[in-house]
Amino acid sequence: MKRHSLTRSVWAIVLAGGDGSRLRPLTRKIDGDSRPKQFSKVFGDRSLLAHTRDRLRPIFTGDRLMFVVTRDQDKFYKEELADVDRGRLLEQPANRGTGVAIIAALLQLLEYETNAVVGIFPSDHYYADNAAFAQTVKSAIDVSSEHDESLVLIGARPEWPEVEFGWIEPGVPITNGSRAPLFRVSCFREKPCLSQAHHLMRNGGLWNTFVIIGHVGAFLKLVTATVLPAVSRIAEGIAHGDLDSVYSEMEMIDFSKDILSVLPRNLLVMPDAVSGWADLGNQARVIDALDHNNIEPEWLRKMRCSSIAPINVQVPVDRQTLRALTADTATA
Repeated sequence: MKRHSLTRSVWAIVLAGGDGSRLRPLTRKIDGDSRPKQFSKVFGDRSLLAHTRDRLRPIFTGDRLMFVVTRDQDKFYKEELADVDRGRLLEQPANRGTGVAIIAALLQLLEYETNAVVGIFPSDHYYADNAAFAQTVKSAIDVSSEHDESLVLIGARPEWPEVEFGWIEPGVPITNGSRAPLFRVSCFREKPCLSQAHHLMRNGGLWNTFVIIGHVGAFLKLVTATVLPAVSRIAEGIAHGDLDSVYSEMEMIDFSKDILSVLPRNLLVMPDAVSGWADLGNQARVIDALDHNNIEPEWLRKMRCSSIAPINVQVPVDRQTLRALTADTATA
């Protein structure tokens, strides 16, 4: 039976179904197996997914969190998500990218709520200041209530001209009831070259953290306008309880590249300069984020004590210069 809400509630969709293949050599060293990074204990005694749940707890009630996972990873999430109601655990038959995961989660959410504000959150990122993160998300939720036809993206203030991130170019400022600055999105730049990254940084560009807040109707309007055939197939699969057939024929869909960047006119961006966001996409970024926040887990200490330490952290180079040099080498 469908349970429709008469008032607008606030939900979080946590994306935890990625393969994490680029970080797998490191997670093998940390955990002793080939688990994706969201299930790895990169720092502390809990996984990145567990840290994500803790970070969202002050914002969303426990029964308003939905998790998207991939079925063949069940040995890693089965125990960790044992307390999650089956209706809030979307087990994908396979990983078909962030676009498919978000569409399926939004359509499943309609079984519970038709008038919700929804937040999309990766489960494998790091934040130095969870309280600041929560305040930014709450501001974005408030903005979504005022601008229910738009989606609000959280953009991190860049610290170096990164060429492996997606960038958001802010446009005109938007007046809103929140104290947080807000802008229309001019366009996206996915993995720019080094000169473009320098230009973006000089002109107020923001890193795309892939945290997205908006009314469920605004999400559905965007996905139907960009990838309608995929939405229709996934909706049919959910209605018939047969996602396996749908996913077996579904192509990968990247939510940023294939959906957001195609129709940016109803997108807003809120800069976040204080939460200390870090993308843990590869080993160098993981170690950089941990060093910058004075965190040295046991696995990192052991690696540094060995003769095959992965990085010489004694080199006195500031983060921006290090990143620029790395990017320059990568594009050479």
